Amino acid sequence: MDLTVWRTFVTVCRLGSLAAAAAELGHTQSAVSRQIAGLERQLGVPLVQRHARGVRPTPAGEVFRHHALAALNETDRAVRAVRDVRDGTLGRPLAVGATPSLAAGIVPAAIRRLLDTAGPVRWSLLPELSAQLHERVIAGDLDIAVVTDAPPGLPSDPRLERRFLGMDEMVVVLPVDHPRAGHGPVRMPALADETWVEDNDGSAALLRQHAARAGVTARIDLTAADLLGKIALVATGHAIALIPGVLTCALRADVTTVALVDPPTRGIYTITPRRDPHPSTAALLDHLTTALGSVRAP
Repeated sequence: MDLTVWRTFVTVCRLGSLAAAAAELGHTQSAVSRQIAGLERQLGVPLVQRHARGVRPTPAGEVFRHHALAALNETDRAVRAVRDVRDGTLGRPLAVGATPSLAAGIVPAAIRRLLDTAGPVRWSLLPELSAQLHERVIAGDLDIAVVTDAPPGLPSDPRLERRFLGMDEMVVVLPVDHPRAGHGPVRMPALADETWVEDNDGSAALLRQHAARAGVTARIDLTAADLLGKIALVATGHAIALIPGVLTCALRADVTTVALVDPPTRGIYTITPRRDPHPSTAALLDHLTTALGSVRAP
């Protein structure tokens, strides 16, 4: 398949308009239409549907968009790598993975310290859940991943080196006008009547386990697609949520946190391949430890 057509399709999805995509790409609208139609013929399924204000991807189109965007990003990185070789700036890129909360919390700070001390390093950051990151390190897609042992836990694999960074205490995130904002630590029974929102099975399991130890049940009535959606539902007063303590430093201004009595915890680890480690991995490990310590310091 022609990646130029893939790029056209991704642009159409992003802009929601054939005309806007044509203008951005320097094509005519009819050319964009023909490219999308040809792609649909190749795949044998409609990829976009028209509505009053433009177009949107069909369910099949959304699946294809996700994978096409990943392929295009990887293609762009490949082109940049070849140009670096041509220009005499050869250097192996550092591919980092992290769970969403760590990708929004300590990992950017650690990478910043790495760049400040080691000089220019080409790098990328992929947010995923721990199980997916584990598989990507094994496959060679990632040089290092920052993961947690939240349910279902971390598998053991002789091909990987695991390093413990520290423990993370979960906290409850609330709207800023919630009656319990600014008060704490709070015991779980005091939150028994609240509506909770969760975005992944691991966090939901920690919440249910903590509630069960306190003799109550957490009403997880809402499900969010991701961490950003979870925080948005809290900010708008629909629910409260359990979140990692390391995320507190990156929260939006319209939410706040309260500590729990005897909170659930999760261990934070790095996993790296035992063979052919990236030259920057050791330094990044040290910076991750420092970043985690800074977040947990009073």
